[in-house]
Amino acid sequence: MSRFLSGWWENVRFAFGAMRAQKLRSFLTLTGVMAGVATVIMMVSFVVGFDRRVTQGFTTFGTHLVQFQKFEPRFGGGPPPEEERNRRDLTIEDAETLKRLSRLAGAVSQERYIFRPTVVKAGSREANGVTVVGTNPDYAAANVHFTQDGRFLTEVDVRHAARVCVIGPDLADTLFPLQDPIDRELTLDGRAYRVVGLFEKKGALFGGTNDNHLAIPISAFDEQFPEIKNGGGDTIHIATVPRRPEDYDALIEEETAILRARRGLRPGQPNDFAVFTTVGQLKTFQQVTGGVAAAMLVIAGIALLVGGVGVMNIMLVNVTQRTREIGLRKALGATRGDVAQQFLMEAVTLTGVGGLLGVAFGLGVAFLVRVTLDFQAAAPLWAILLGFGVSAAVGLLFGLWPALKAAGQDPIEALRYE
Repeated sequence: MSRFLSGWWENVRFAFGAMRAQKLRSFLTLTGVMAGVATVIMMVSFVVGFDRRVTQGFTTFGTHLVQFQKFEPRFGGGPPPEEERNRRDLTIEDAETLKRLSRLAGAVSQERYIFRPTVVKAGSREANGVTVVGTNPDYAAANVHFTQDGRFLTEVDVRHAARVCVIGPDLADTLFPLQDPIDRELTLDGRAYRVVGLFEKKGALFGGTNDNHLAIPISAFDEQFPEIKNGGGDTIHIATVPRRPEDYDALIEEETAILRARRGLRPGQPNDFAVFTTVGQLKTFQQVTGGVAAAMLVIAGIALLVGGVGVMNIMLVNVTQRTREIGLRKALGATRGDVAQQFLMEAVTLTGVGGLLGVAFGLGVAFLVRVTLDFQAAAPLWAILLGFGVSAAVGLLFGLWPALKAAGQDPIEALRYE
């Protein structure tokens, strides 16, 4: 064992000597390997961080949400296609049918939103960018959006179109700084509402927030904003959640069947409504991050390929320059395996150093992003081991031919080499 370690250390020492002798070539090779490994570490760190943020966000906003709406969810904006625009609107009666017939639903919330600026004021204070929703008492459970103070909307509020509201903590801080907002009055586009509840803090997801939020009974919403109901049709979002998490998939099937039957769709006809699920959205985002990761891996592979070619060139030059040394070693009893092992160790040492530098650089960038941007970028241990392992494998792969060439030298011809 001591002989093996001594030989191994001797080969490593030879490798560092060769790197010092070929500074420029070694630097270029190290740069290529380092770039490839650093790309792998940074890519994995960012994807892990993004997945953590998305998963945490969907957990906060409800992991078992099943929402029915007129238009399919899409990214990047743009108008919906004609087929979706021609769909029949979802109605409050659709939501009430789901509430009445579904055996698995724990909550069914019909929701109508204002997608235009509104004026929300309390005295001389005015809030900007407020999300206004008209809904029913099931909204809290369906959206995992509960109150931390006061109460939520009740069936009595909806039945009588009561002028009451529940507000988010950001809105409360804006309109009632350093005050208890419960039982205070605010105005929504000039109409007075009494604050009966304060939402718990939810935070933001993809630029949106539920903390600058105002919820009122859907009946009061339709009285104050009839143009939204009548101008855009009686279209609503219907948010539902199962009674038990294990009924999630069955709930989707059950409620889809109920809506299809109510809307008179025949077997084989496509749904004339969209089904939005948090699980589906999470899978979509993970597919996006997977595509980005694949692209980054290709870039990393190209960088490692460039580094590998550099390793091969350096080692071939070393074999040529050290031909007499090879002949002398063989004349003194070194076997083909000894010579091949020496040159392979030099190649692996070269790429291994590049791999260590790449790991250090990638971890440094991930840590910097984590600290400065409050982003949970983190490289798992397997990614670090993978990055270093790939760098060592590049040395083995691209150092094999030079090592075999060195091992195949004839000792007599090598000693004669000038």
